[in-house]
Amino acid sequence: MAVALGVLVAIAFGSGDFLGGRAAMSASTPGVLLVSQCCAAVGAVVVALAVGANVAIADLLYGVCAGAVNVVGLGLLYHGLARRTMSVVAPVAAVVASMVPVGWGLANGERPGLVVLVGVMLEIGAAALVAREPGRAPRGAMAEGIVTAVLAGCALGASLVLYAQTSSASGFWPVLTARVTAASLVIAFVWWLRRSREVRMPVGNARGLALGAGALDVTAASLLLLALREGLIVVVAPIAALAPGFTVVLAWALLGERLGVLQRVGLAIALCGLVLVSSG
Repeated sequence: MAVALGVLVAIAFGSGDFLGGRAAMSASTPGVLLVSQCCAAVGAVVVALAVGANVAIADLLYGVCAGAVNVVGLGLLYHGLARRTMSVVAPVAAVVASMVPVGWGLANGERPGLVVLVGVMLEIGAAALVAREPGRAPRGAMAEGIVTAVLAGCALGASLVLYAQTSSASGFWPVLTARVTAASLVIAFVWWLRRSREVRMPVGNARGLALGAGALDVTAASLLLLALREGLIVVVAPIAALAPGFTVVLAWALLGERLGVLQRVGLAIALCGLVLVSSG
């Protein structure tokens, strides 16, 4: 069950990134984030109230921290990509975002079988390959891109660890506090940014895409919480990190974008890894 939920998490996150990226083609990234995160916060309210829960203060605080580090990680990731270091930032961030929760799980006594561990390593490698964009980063931006990617990956991976600390009795309230925190931080950032420059908000079709990205975001976060409660974080995290794979597949299927050789190899490795994890 945890493996299937992990795949659904990757599909939801990857599809949300695709919609958000399309919306950002005609609006500024902060504007898209503002709309999507506010939509995600509203969706989180509905999800949290629809499921009964016995939530503790600690669960809510874990959710707040998860939302804060998650949106910081996204901000760092977008910053790195905007500086044309995507060939460095995307794969490094994907690997680090997987390794942080995997390392946490192993350090806290999670011991999956050898076959599962091999599958996990394949998933981590596949995430790096499918996230890699063709092209080379400028020499001067290479070192900064690596630092940005590592920080982004640490923040995104830490959000999974924080979600995993919540109790199953808390329902989806940690998701609610996470999404409200993320939305609040984005609102504050956009307010600060508009003091010095224009923030182009998504309108028309772009607004619909941004809203769709937000709906998928809260869906993915809810599924992620379920997956972490059903299985080991060592297993769930690398599968969830395959989200870029679904983004590039959607770009190929809907926009006709070509898949690079390394991305094709990464998708094939990902399938092999999923088979091993599922069989283990």
